[in-house]
Amino acid sequence: MSVKKTSGFWSQIRIRSLMIIQSVISVGLTAALGVVLPVSLTVTIPVMIVCCGATLYLTVRYRALQRQLLCRLSRELSKSLKDPLFAFPIPVVACDENGIILWYNEVFTQEIAKDQELVGAPFSLLSAESMDDFCNRSGVQISYQNRYYHVHAVYAKDDGCYILYFEENTALILSAQEYQLSRPTVILVMLDNYDELFDGRKESIKSAILGAVDRELERFIGESTGFLKRLTHDRFLIVLEKRHLDQLIASRFPILDSVRQISQDERNPVTISIGVGSTAQTLGESEVLARQALDMALGRGGDQAAVKTATGYDFYGGVSKGVEKRTRVKSRIVATALRELIYQSDMVLVMGHRFGDLDCIGAAIGMTSAIRNLGKPCFMAVEQRKALAVDLMDRVIEAGMGDMLLHPDDALECMTDRTLLIIVDTHNPDFVESAPLYQRAKSTVVIDHHRKMVRHIDDAVIFYHEPYASSASEMVTELIQYLGDCRLGALEAEALLSGIMLDTKNFVVKVGVRTFEAAAYLKSIGANTVSVRRLFSSTIENYQQKVRIVSSAETYRNCAIAIGDFQSDDMRVVAPQAADELLGISGVHASFVIYMTDTTANISARSLGEVNAQVIMEALGGGGHQTMAAAQLEDTGLERARQQLLEAIDSYLDCLATAKE
Repeated sequence: MSVKKTSGFWSQIRIRSLMIIQSVISVGLTAALGVVLPVSLTVTIPVMIVCCGATLYLTVRYRALQRQLLCRLSRELSKSLKDPLFAFPIPVVACDENGIILWYNEVFTQEIAKDQELVGAPFSLLSAESMDDFCNRSGVQISYQNRYYHVHAVYAKDDGCYILYFEENTALILSAQEYQLSRPTVILVMLDNYDELFDGRKESIKSAILGAVDRELERFIGESTGFLKRLTHDRFLIVLEKRHLDQLIASRFPILDSVRQISQDERNPVTISIGVGSTAQTLGESEVLARQALDMALGRGGDQAAVKTATGYDFYGGVSKGVEKRTRVKSRIVATALRELIYQSDMVLVMGHRFGDLDCIGAAIGMTSAIRNLGKPCFMAVEQRKALAVDLMDRVIEAGMGDMLLHPDDALECMTDRTLLIIVDTHNPDFVESAPLYQRAKSTVVIDHHRKMVRHIDDAVIFYHEPYASSASEMVTELIQYLGDCRLGALEAEALLSGIMLDTKNFVVKVGVRTFEAAAYLKSIGANTVSVRRLFSSTIENYQQKVRIVSSAETYRNCAIAIGDFQSDDMRVVAPQAADELLGISGVHASFVIYMTDTTANISARSLGEVNAQVIMEALGGGGHQTMAAAQLEDTGLERARQQLLEAIDSYLDCLATAKE
């Protein structure tokens, strides 16, 4: 008797079901009448008790009847199908087309069902997959009661049911899981500011600080099965199992906070950077990825962990400011290497980022003039009509030095395989003034101070990146002093000084000892501070627009947010100025100005250092550095951009609060 021939049994079930339902309805009506009709409680209460008991009895009776009929149905399965399956050494289950269990063999009873009666129950109790999914050649992996099975199924057309075969592979799955969890990962740890931290300190203090760092790292490793090895005076190697690395990532690397609390010296805090080489196939590959991740963490200012993943990097920490390096050794080494590249080239092109500001244009002008003084042909590739530092370039033209300015298209025609391209004030290939120029160049040098982004120029001959520097103009000023006999004029000195003043907000934020030394050098070669100040002046129309933006500001979690809901050709200049102005409001730690250009929402972000503007903008696809950043949201309106900004602020501040706890 096949399943298709058992419609009589199912008809019985339907008839019995209707009878039971009718009985339940009649009992329910009787109970309702007993409550509604004005009879005495002595009559109503017994009636209600009898009704409830009858309902319960009928429900149990219905379920028992249904199970009895299903068991009878399972006994009537075709003998040719059931007998071979009963003797199978693995669990076997037969289900109808609706996934109802009709029968299973003795092995299934002993190993899976055990003391449960599953005939008549839906197969979804074991797995939520559909019957057709089990019929695939690869089958389906399921987990039931802490055991794992690979289940295959076939459809028996003659009986109209699915036959499912269970192959237990619990030991294999557990071994695979243990293999993945025990995979070793290489972690590199570096003390961020070793030289600055111990400069001029007594040996006893040095030993105490280093001992405290060692104890924190040992305590950190002691909670896992990994090991710690000191490589140099400021570098450590850690090998950790993946199970403990996952716990470390879930807790967001608390070792960063523990080390930061070792010294309360605000001038020289103790911080570490961590590079994690996860997703590697071998230990050698993991070590290479760990070095790349450590470079990324250091390039973003240190005091954070960078985890190399299959899709990029994940960052944790980064709540403190970058530590200034007081030594100029690196500047001298870079300048020496750069001078050799300049002499080996037939021509040099200097290029900044799109919509160049005073720092970008000032650094490019200073570098171009210095190379020209070395006797090499050098030009500055810039699209003048799109740059923001219009007044500065007008001064260059008025001074008779306009021949150094070259349109990117014209520069591209002049390039040869021996042309050296110097990129200043950006390290992201998406932000450069001209992508074709970068792609055509055989030799590229990068000079930038922004915190390192995941997408950066990775094929540069020299990658001079100092995230603690105040500006690109400061870095160029230091390089010029070591390039050789290339003394600048007053105009170039003022261009560089204007870039420093812009990014430091007139020597207020992100200012170090070397910043003042660079400014002093520029002053000594003829920079006029009054003339520089005039570069920051604006028209009365721009001032009114700035006031309009500032007046629309609202505060949110100590952040000022303003929206420029009007069109202006000078909006790229006005919006950053408005953001700077908002920082003067009491209680405001960061400011954001949102404005539109065509269909793109632009966000200009500023802070005084308490809030990391770069991390917030990075969450929106932008970048920058701690006190000055920006982002562009394509095909996004003002209100939608505002909501995304609020979410990014919440995410950053919540993570910051968690780290402090």
